Amino acid sequence: MKENVIKVKSYQFALKIVKLTKLLKEKKTEAAIINQLLRSGTSIGANVEEAIAGISKAEFSMKLSISYKEAKETLYWLKLLKDTGTISSEDYNFYYQDCDEILRILWAILKKTRMSGK
Repeated sequence: MKENVIKVKSYQFALKIVKLTKLLKEKKTEAAIINQLLRSGTSIGANVEEAIAGISKAEFSMKLSISYKEAKETLYWLKLLKDTGTISSEDYNFYYQDCDEILRILWAILKKTRMSGK
């Protein structure tokens, strides 16, 4: 069976976000930011899973759209952490690259889905 790239990448990214939030808790980072980052960063993959299990093309597209929005939100929280000096630019770039790749894949899937069938 062929590996689902977005499913794998979004899950691997969620694992990284969970580890990052654990480190941020140790650094006594603002809990609200940690919770938002954890929620949005893990929601990407959860919505990908729901999209894959979707019954209709519309449901598939809607869930992937939510994944895309969650990835954009995750980038916001990461940028905020970088700009407040909570994480280094190097750490930011590490997470940014993964999240940006996920965004590009989701966008390509959404474009293809909207032009044709699931």
